Order: sequence, then C-alpha cells, then structure tokens
Amino acid sequence: MFSSTAARRLLPRSVGVTSTSSRFASTKGRADLLAGAGAYGGLADQDRIFTNLYGEQDWRLKDALKRGDYHLTADIMRMGPDWIVQEIKDSGLRGRGGAGFPSGLKWSFMPKDSDGRPSFLVVNADESEPGTCKDREIMRKDPHKLIEGCLLAGYAMRARAAYIYIRGEYFNEAVVLDEAIHEAYAAGLIGRDACGSGYDFDVYLHRGAGAYICGEETALIESLEGRQGKPRLKPPFPAGVGLFGCPSTVTNVETVAVSPTILRRGASWFAGFGNPNNRGTKLFAISGHVKNPIVVEESMSIPLRELIEKHCGGMRNGWDSLRACIPGGSSVPVLNKPQCDDALMEFDDLRSKGSGLGTAAVTMFDNTVDMVGAIRRLAHFYKHESCGQCTPCREGTSWLEDILIRMERGDADKREIPMLEEISRQIEGHTICALGDAAAWPVQGLLRHFRKDIEDRIDDPSSFDPDKAFQYAWSGDPFDNKEWVEANGDKMVYGLPK
Repeated sequence: MFSSTAARRLLPRSVGVTSTSSRFASTKGRADLLAGAGAYGGLADQDRIFTNLYGEQDWRLKDALKRGDYHLTADIMRMGPDWIVQEIKDSGLRGRGGAGFPSGLKWSFMPKDSDGRPSFLVVNADESEPGTCKDREIMRKDPHKLIEGCLLAGYAMRARAAYIYIRGEYFNEAVVLDEAIHEAYAAGLIGRDACGSGYDFDVYLHRGAGAYICGEETALIESLEGRQGKPRLKPPFPAGVGLFGCPSTVTNVETVAVSPTILRRGASWFAGFGNPNNRGTKLFAISGHVKNPIVVEESMSIPLRELIEKHCGGMRNGWDSLRACIPGGSSVPVLNKPQCDDALMEFDDLRSKGSGLGTAAVTMFDNTVDMVGAIRRLAHFYKHESCGQCTPCREGTSWLEDILIRMERGDADKREIPMLEEISRQIEGHTICALGDAAAWPVQGLLRHFRKDIEDRIDDPSSFDPDKAFQYAWSGDPFDNKEWVEANGDKMVYGLPK
C-alpha cells in the first residue's frame, strides 16, 4: 500500500499516459492525450477531463487509451475502497445529476460489511430533462471514461456490478456504449480480475422505455426490476434496500465519468477549480437564442455572461436582447436579465438568486420570447410525464397547464394569478419524488419575474399572436447550407411545408 501523496507523484499533470496492462502500447506524448486542435475557452486544455467531447478522435478503446483512460487503474484500486471514497470527498465533487449532493458522502453510505447480499452501482443515464444533453456526449464520444468510472466507483462501494440505465431514445448512444463495454471485457478491463486487480466486476446496459419519471432513483430501480417506473417511499433508502432488494447507489453519468481523472490527478487538483462548496469542472449544455449552441466543459463558478460570450459567441442579437435564462434544466426557476448579468454558474450563487444549477443545461431566451407561452409548454411536459401516483402532482400539473393556457391567450382573470401561485405551493414538497417540485418551480419563476406579462395579456388579449409567439427549433440565423436545403429538403422550410 502507498500513500495518496505517492500516488499523485506517479501521475504528473503533463506526462504521457501508459495503460494498466503491458499489452497496451504507451502513448507518444502529451499531444496524443489532448483531442482537438485548440483551446475551447478559459479552462486549459490539459485540465479538461472530457478531451474527446467533440469527437475529434475515435471513441474506441485504442484511442481512449491514448487519452489516458485505464491508466494505473489497478494501482488506484490497490489503495483500497476507503482511500477512494476519501479522495472523492476531499475533491469536493458534488453530484452532476441535478441535486448536487456531495458524492463522496453518498458513496460512503454503502455498507462496508456484507450481510450476504451483493451491492450494486446504478448509473442514471436516463437524461430526460428538457434542455439537458451533456451525458449523451459522454456516452457517444468518451464511453470508456464512464466504464472505467463504473469500475472505480463500484469498487469503492464494494459493489458486485454496475447497471447503466440509459434513456430509451438514446439509440446511437446505447449502441456505442454497448460496444465499448464489449471492448472493455475483451481487453480484461472489466469482468473477472478487472484490470488485473483481482477484483471481479461486471457492467450491464439496460435501455429504458423513455419515461422522464425514471430519472428519479427509486423509479429507475423499479423499472430496472421490470415494474412500472413509479417512485418508492423512503425509507428504506437505496443504500440499504435498492436494486433487487440489495444495497445500491444511484448516481449520474458525469459524476461517475469524472471520478477516474480525479483519482489519477489528485483531489487537490479538482478542488482547485471553482468557489468553495462548488468545486471542479463541469459540462454545460447551452441552447436557446445563442449564436452557437454547444456542450462545453468549463470551470465551476464561471460567470454566466462569460460562459455565453466565450463559448457561444454571445446572444444572437447581443447581450442586451437577453430576456431570461433557465440555468439548470427546465425544472429550475427562470432568471431575469438583471440576475443573469452577475450570475455565477454554481450551486450556491444560483440558489441565492432563487434558482439552481441543476444539470447545468443553460437555456437562453431573448426578447422575442413569450415567457407565458414558454412556461406553459414546460407545464405541459410535466403534466404528460407525471406518473400519477401522488394526487398533488397528478391533479396539480393539469391545473397548472389549464390556467397557463388561458393566461397565454389572455382568457383569464387576474384573480387567478395568486391562485396559480397557491396551486404550485400545494404541489411543491407534497409528493414522493421531486417531479412535483420540478413542475412547480418554473411556474413560480414566471410569477416572480414576469407577472406583469400575464397582467398585460389579460388586459389586452388581442396582443397574443400565436404565429409570432411560436418558437422554431433553429436559432433564427440564416443557414450556411441554403443551396443544399433547397435541393434536398423536399420543399420543406424549417420543417413546415412551403
């Protein structure tokens, strides 16, 4: 056994990476580690974890080894499960799936001594939050980081196997990930005597049926077991009674995928990014009315405006055209422009502004957006995806949408505005899982910042123009491939018949 300091001495930041087993050739140098041909922003390329985020190299094992995956994996495992958990605690890593719970603490909840039942790691790849598309990039472009992360996280929790529950619509991602799992088995990196560590560990891929509710950990477990995806009451918690009645930990794709790099480079390296309690690097999925929608890895605590202007080229009509921002996936409350001007992309600052980092799916809205209509569309999504188990959610989500439909058209009474607020409060915190909260918070954000829009619409219903309010799926900028579209578009314009 050797100390964490000694382990880090083996892993200098700039050296080439060799594989765990001698049967893999060493890399030519640092240049081979870094995919791509240039900087992607303020975060230095050598500090990026997902170096193949844009698919500039192959996702297969051969190139993954060149990028440093599976480097000294067996040596890390020989440090022992307790050392791994402590390193994750010291790194400050918080869950990347939305809740932001300290990852090392969550891993430590798993029993150290078996009562005869096996333990399981369950990876939540059911990425169904509107606006969120970060985990799919990991699974498509860097799947071996996830697989190695499953091995190390599973070993730290003394788990026998990992189950990756992937969103049913992610067909291509499932194909790539399944092939990557087969590659890892064939190379001896997982399975019996994984990476030559003496530890047996299996990885299974399970495709869901496309239900948003299965992103909740106990509903995911129910679905894995072959039942309807409906959340369980807690306690018992999954760490005690989870998958197949065994101790289990459910965690996010990104959380698992970053853990090998943290363990190789040291907790202090990862903790060097971001403000206290908001450490590390993070994938941000940016969409909406920006010039260049993108998924990018950046340091936590980066200002929102810097993130947008550096990586997206700014708002399509300039920063002053900004109307609102949903900073963390559709379930967190919206921010208005004054809040966006000085917002930091971290858990604490966004919470202080009445919103949250969530999954870091950043959706930008300019002044062409009808905010009442935008939130009404989200209300429809949550109504559709409610499993119906809890009465406040089953009934309340329908009421939210019904009222917002009439408010969007101006066919409502101003006395219904506080009623809408009251309904959202009766849903929030009164359901088994957080889907009720997710349905209530966008509505509360609308009422907090855009109440006047609702009042003006009620005062003047004729101001509602359905055609103008409809938001197309493209940014509004001209297509560069206009000639190709005219030749091959079957006389369609942006998905609509001419």
